[in-house]
Amino acid sequence: MKKNRISGFARVSKVLMVMAIIMAAFSQCAEKEPKLPNIVLIFIDDMGYADVGVYGAQGYETPNLDQLASEGMRFTDFYASTAVCSASRSSLLTGCYAERVGIAGALNPNAKIGLNPNEETIAELLKKKDYATAIFGKWHLGHDSIFLPLTQGFDEYLGLPYSNDMWPVGFDGVPNGKKRYPPLPLIDGFKKIAEIGTLEDQATLTTRYTERAVDFIKKNKKNPFFLYLPHSMVHVPIAVSEKFKGKSKQGLFGDVVMEVDWSVGQVLQALKDSGVEDNTLVIFTSDNGPWLNFGNHAGSALPLREGKGTMWEGGPRVPCIMKWPGHITEGTVCEKMASAIDILPTLSAITETPLSGNKIDGVNILPLMEGQAEANPRNTFFYYYDKGLCGVREGDWKLVFPHVYRSYEGVEPGRDGFPGPYSRGECGLELYNLKTDISEKDNVADQHPDIVERLQVLGEQARVTLGDAFTKRKGSEVREPGRLGAKSEIFIRHKALNKTVQLKDPPNENYPGNGSRSLTDGVLGSYDFKDGRWLGYWGNDFEAVIDLGKEEMVKMVSANFLEEQGSWIFAPTQVTVLISGDGKKFKAVETFEYPVAERYETLSRNINLRVGQITRFIKVQAQNVGKCPEWHDGAGGDAWLFIDEIMVE
Repeated sequence: MKKNRISGFARVSKVLMVMAIIMAAFSQCAEKEPKLPNIVLIFIDDMGYADVGVYGAQGYETPNLDQLASEGMRFTDFYASTAVCSASRSSLLTGCYAERVGIAGALNPNAKIGLNPNEETIAELLKKKDYATAIFGKWHLGHDSIFLPLTQGFDEYLGLPYSNDMWPVGFDGVPNGKKRYPPLPLIDGFKKIAEIGTLEDQATLTTRYTERAVDFIKKNKKNPFFLYLPHSMVHVPIAVSEKFKGKSKQGLFGDVVMEVDWSVGQVLQALKDSGVEDNTLVIFTSDNGPWLNFGNHAGSALPLREGKGTMWEGGPRVPCIMKWPGHITEGTVCEKMASAIDILPTLSAITETPLSGNKIDGVNILPLMEGQAEANPRNTFFYYYDKGLCGVREGDWKLVFPHVYRSYEGVEPGRDGFPGPYSRGECGLELYNLKTDISEKDNVADQHPDIVERLQVLGEQARVTLGDAFTKRKGSEVREPGRLGAKSEIFIRHKALNKTVQLKDPPNENYPGNGSRSLTDGVLGSYDFKDGRWLGYWGNDFEAVIDLGKEEMVKMVSANFLEEQGSWIFAPTQVTVLISGDGKKFKAVETFEYPVAERYETLSRNINLRVGQITRFIKVQAQNVGKCPEWHDGAGGDAWLFIDEIMVE
C-alpha cells in the first residue's frame, strides 16, 4: 500500500509539472503577442511650417519637439487637407478631403451643420479594438450636442466647441457688445463648466488641456488608448500662462509656442512615467499654416508662399513629426508626400482594424514611417479650398488652376493682436517644380506642356468625384454634412417665377448657386449658405435684369439676401430697383438704404421695394458693403454679398 501511495503521488507530481510547463509556454506566447500601440495625436491650430525649431523657428526654442524629431521622423512634405480650421479637422478624423464629407470653411457658433455622425472617425475606428479615447482641446466640427465628440467615438472631452476668436470680445481683449457671438464655453462631455471671457482665461487653456491629457495617460496605462490633443493655440487671440510669459525673444507668439512645446514635453514624460513610451505612436502636426495678417501674433511659413486661407504651399503644408520606438528609425527625415488624411487608414493598418466601408481619400503611409526606401504611397495631392480645386500635385510637380484668392502679399500685417488687411490675388494656369522651387516663384508651364496636360487630366478626375466650385461642377461622391433639422426650403410663387434673368457679372466660383436660375426658381435657400442656392459676390456689387416676357402691373419687387457676419457675409448697403419697357432705357423707382451691421448675426433679409407701375424689364442693383468693418474679425478684408431670389408681385 505504501508503494502504491508513493506511485500515486509521483503521477500527480508529473501531471502538475506538465501543467506548469504548458502554462509557462502559454504565458511566454502571450508575452510575445504584439500589444496594440497607444496613439497620441497632437494637433496645433495655425502653426506654420517654420514655427518649430527643427523647421527653422527663430527667437524661441522648442526643445521637446526637437527631441521628438531626434527620436523619430520629421516630414518635409506633409499636408493638412486644406488651409482652414473645420474643413481640415474633418479630414484629419475621417481620412477624406473635406469636400467629400461636406464640411467647408470654419464653422461658427451660429452654424446649422456639423460632421455627420455617419462618418467614421479615428476614435470610432479604434473603439472597435476597445481603445479608451479622449479629446482635450478644440473640436470645431459642430457645437450642437448631436455633433460633439462623445457622439463621434470619444469617451472623454474637455475643450472649446469652435475657435477661440469666436467670442464677444474685441482684439484688445475688452468685451464688445456689438458682437453677437455668445460667451465662449468650456465644455466637459456635454456640459458647459466655465466661460472663457477674458484673455487671462484664454491663458489657462494650454495648461488645462495638458493636465487632462496627462491624467488620461496615467489612468489608461494598462489598456490601449487614443489621445487627441488639438490645442486652441497658436490661433489668435494668443495668450500664455505666467510660467512662459516674457520667456522668448519673439514676444508673445514665441512665448505661446514655448508653452505648446512644454505641453508636448509633459505628455512625453507621462508616457515614460507610465511605462508605455516604447509602445506609443506620437504624431505632432498642425491644421493649416499661419494667419499672416496678424503680424507678430502669427507664425511663419518661410520659405513657403502665403499662409492660412490659401492653397499656395504656406497654407496646407505644415510641420509633422512622428515617433514610434522600434518602428520609426530615430533621427530620420521623410521627403515623400504625406497628408493628415492618411492618418486614419494608417492606424487601421497598424491596429489591423477594418474601415467602415465609407469611401475615403487617405492612404496607408506605414511604409514611409518604417523607412522603406522605395515606398511612395501618396504620389498625388489635390489642393481644395472651400469646394474649389486650386491645384494638383504629382511627385515634385504642382499645377495651379486659375482662381482668385485672398492674399497677404502687398499689404502691411497688423500688430499686437490686431489684424492687417488682406489683398486679393489672381492666378492663371501655372506650373511649379516644388523640388527646385519650394517658394513657387518660377512658373514653368510654357516649358512643360506635357506635364501640364497630364496634371489637368488628374484635376478633371477629381472634379468628377469631388466637384469644383471654380468650374461649377458637383461631385458624384460628395456626402452630406450633418444638419440641424431638415434642410430649409421655402417655395414662393411670384410673377418672375422661371423668367429669364441676365446677370451683369457672374457670381464667385465658390458660390455659383444654380446660376441665374437661382434668382427666379421660387425656392429660398436656408441659413446654411452652402446649400447650393445662394449666389455669392466677393467684394463686388450685384446687378441683374429680369424679363417678364410682357408688360404687366408690378406692385412690389423683393430681393432675398443673407447676413452671416461670422462668415463675412453682409447685407447690401443699398438696393435699387429700376424698370424699362424695352430693356434698354431704365429708370429708378425706389432705393433702399441699409446701415452696415454692427454685430454678428445670422438671418435672411428680405428687402422690399415699391414699384406700382406697368413694366416688362426689372433691374435690381445691390451694393456690397465692400470691406468688413473695423469691429469685425476680418476688418479690411473683402466682404461677401449673398442673394438667392428676386420676387415680383
